[in-house]
Amino acid sequence: MDFCKIQLGKVPLFLGGIVLLCIFVSCDSLFKKQENKIPVARVGETYLYKEDLKKLLLANMSKEDSTSLVNNYINNWAYRQLLLSKSKINLPEEKLEYFEQLVSNYRTDLYTGAYKEALVLKSHDTAITRTQLTEFYEREKENFKLKERIVQLRFVELPVQYLDKDIIAKKLKDFKEADKRYLDSISVQFRKVNFNDSIWVSVFRVMEEIAPLTVENQDRYLKKSQFFELQDSLGVYLAKVNNILEINDIAPLTYVEPTIKQLLLNRRKLDYMKKLEVEVMDEAIKKKEFEIYEQGN
Repeated sequence: MDFCKIQLGKVPLFLGGIVLLCIFVSCDSLFKKQENKIPVARVGETYLYKEDLKKLLLANMSKEDSTSLVNNYINNWAYRQLLLSKSKINLPEEKLEYFEQLVSNYRTDLYTGAYKEALVLKSHDTAITRTQLTEFYEREKENFKLKERIVQLRFVELPVQYLDKDIIAKKLKDFKEADKRYLDSISVQFRKVNFNDSIWVSVFRVMEEIAPLTVENQDRYLKKSQFFELQDSLGVYLAKVNNILEINDIAPLTYVEPTIKQLLLNRRKLDYMKKLEVEVMDEAIKKKEFEIYEQGN
């Protein structure tokens, strides 16, 4: 349809000039808007504009690289447009209708999904209290059985030729306040260190840090309250096991706390989304923006 053609035969003469003037102004405005966009390629009635290429170019690109990139993009764009045009001509009508419905559904999902996420972020309470965590954990404890061994331990890795190894070993075993302060004060001499033995970690994670500890020998060294020493070509590993839990033991709250928090947040989000759906529908019905008509038999 030509936006700038109109039949004035049935329009009163004194209105004709006004209508024609409006059309010229409208067309002039439209042309100016199009003139501001510089086309770089055309396939049928579809244009690719210079501003569409800006996002491709980086400030530090050479002229040769930018030219090559732009040419490749234009050719790919043209190829896709030509295929699209041919597909609309050659595909069966029912197939085209099906694809159009898919596109429409996808567009709707994108917009509504983004809007719902924005509402959730704006209204969603992300604070989970200690009481809520504990109550959920106690109620669902049987669902938090361990699928791997976890351990609490403290350890250091010393250079192979470290002279005061026995002193370090004794202080790591006793681990009184004075021992902690001493070990902290010289920790820069250690290759690796972990003094926080209240944190539960996977045995596989410990194996990554203590290389001589393996799947085959872990039962020998990883026992509650046990001290062990291992060595390889890189260093000497001194460790004191505080506690260990086996597969199928109930995971401690501190270990599964991040999981529980995410579960509670997800449930809260789902509850909010259900509430939002009810509110949106009720508001639309009250404002007569949404109606369901009776269906004839």
